[in-house]
Amino acid sequence: MKTLFAVAALVTIAAASPSFAQQHRAPAIESFGAGFPTEGAMERPDPVLRYRVVFPVTKASADPAKPNASLERVARFLNLLAADGVHVKPGDIVAILYGPATQIITNDALYAAQTKAANNPNIALIAKLKAAGVVVAVCGQALHAHKYEVKDVASGVRVDVSAMTTMANLQLRGWALLPE
Repeated sequence: MKTLFAVAALVTIAAASPSFAQQHRAPAIESFGAGFPTEGAMERPDPVLRYRVVFPVTKASADPAKPNASLERVARFLNLLAADGVHVKPGDIVAILYGPATQIITNDALYAAQTKAANNPNIALIAKLKAAGVVVAVCGQALHAHKYEVKDVASGVRVDVSAMTTMANLQLRGWALLPE
């Protein structure tokens, strides 16, 4: 029983210590999508592979004042790869937004007017993803369905004819689809 309490105490101390917090890392996309190292994990990023992945982003933000969790998942993927020394080529990772997530790519003024948030917290994340070579695209059909115009789209976001054609085209060209 004493051993159990000692182990529990050590875990509590380790979790509260600064070194534990430092292990939470984001080597590719700073401030977004950080991950924890997983010592002893069997399946890890493989530097021999070319990672070409498309992420459909369809969920609305749970909190409009915070970055969208599904979009942040793209950053986490890049951070996990980078933590193991794998860096993707520009254009090999694509995030295609549609459905309820369409709103997260609107410019600051429109986003603030619709959500009452001070600004669009996704714009900084989109800029960092784009700087890392990620293509962030929005479905043109979703823009139309939500009554947005191309001028409402934040800078750095590509407008595609539809999410369906983007995902089909990329999968036929060899991209892996990682659904939400």
